[in-house]
Amino acid sequence: MKKTATALALGALLLAPALAQFDAAKSSVVAVSKQMGVPVDGKFKRFTAQVSFDPAKPAEGKASVEIDIASFDLGAEDFNRETVKPEWFNAAKFPKATFVTSAIKPAGAGKFEAAGKLTIKGITRDVVAPVSFKAEAGQQVFEGVLPIKRLQFNIGEGEWKDTSTVADDVQIKFRIVTAKK
Repeated sequence: MKKTATALALGALLLAPALAQFDAAKSSVVAVSKQMGVPVDGKFKRFTAQVSFDPAKPAEGKASVEIDIASFDLGAEDFNRETVKPEWFNAAKFPKATFVTSAIKPAGAGKFEAAGKLTIKGITRDVVAPVSFKAEAGQQVFEGVLPIKRLQFNIGEGEWKDTSTVADDVQIKFRIVTAKK
């Protein structure tokens, strides 16, 4: 019985879709918000992604992204020190943000919808990320923009809840590049 269970487990692993190699140098995650009406870009310098995707079988695809919150860079050290504080990302208590897909479905030529759970600052929300896909030069490229409301994740607490200073709407722009399977 034990040998049968082991054989079944190994068989399942061999049949499971392989994860594509993530190319961090060509990938990016940027949060775009507005401060007093002016667009402000902040880039996450450290994150990882695990992707298994065949455009002919999107329902079998899966993806997860893990972001190092302390790597958020607004381009100025004094701003960067502020964003890791409890009022904003609280990086000491919540060092990672994650997105894990629950379903991927087609949405037109080269376009897909990735439904999943987005967790920021310990708060998890169901989201649907529109994703464009292309295969180029032996790589898979996934790009999209996920709109969120920062206050739904308690980003900007206390005096920073005032959306006249920092808007509630945030666009998470992503580009994930993996080796083609």
